[in-house]
Amino acid sequence: MKIMRKIIQIDEEKCTGCGNCVLACAEGAIQIIDGKAKVVADKYCDGLGACIGDCPEDALKIIEREADDFDEKAVEELLKSREAGKKQAEPMACGCPSTAVKTFHMAGADPCGCANKPTVQTTGGKSMLGHWPVQIRLVPAGAPFLKDADLLIAADCVPVAYPSFHQDFLKGKAVMIGCPKFDNAEEYVEKLSQVFKVSGIKSITSVVMEVPCCSALPVIVKKALAKAGVEIPFKEVVVSARGEILS
Repeated sequence: MKIMRKIIQIDEEKCTGCGNCVLACAEGAIQIIDGKAKVVADKYCDGLGACIGDCPEDALKIIEREADDFDEKAVEELLKSREAGKKQAEPMACGCPSTAVKTFHMAGADPCGCANKPTVQTTGGKSMLGHWPVQIRLVPAGAPFLKDADLLIAADCVPVAYPSFHQDFLKGKAVMIGCPKFDNAEEYVEKLSQVFKVSGIKSITSVVMEVPCCSALPVIVKKALAKAGVEIPFKEVVVSARGEILS
């Protein structure tokens, strides 16, 4: 039944698709669709505006219009269905080879005394990558390379823009990369919270691009820390599109 009530309105011209509002909406009413935040159905939005303060572009506001009444039962069913979907999407150990956990001999490290053991090298220098996989969605929360690690969480555009990514950021760290705009931010929060709970992470460095959509990644990390109930030293770095460190 439609009634006159308060509800969220999203200005798509201002919206960058950063996903901060998705994380702030406990009812799951907002999703990123075709790169823009949208209210998926009026009945899921309570109109209280908890998402407004999380938008860096001031693209959200509360208006009053005719809309379907807020339906708590529908919200509960929506959240349950999404949780079930997450479980079905978990990568299988016997599935795609990209999910197989591997560790590598990193350049500069010689834990077994094999001084003559070759390391992977390219024309740009030696790789500092010590493990596989690297995508946030594919890395198991209990992966052995995460145990007591210094963790680098990077937006996946950063290695392309920043020429010394391996030497300046990756060396000596485990890494997880992803895109907060095109992937599911809620899944990121869940995965990272599990990592923080079980792996004994010593420190976290978040490296993102200067573009607005990347600003969601540090927010995701902070929400995951809060959900895990742990305190881990956390450093944020912002890189420009020309590969310069801005902050």
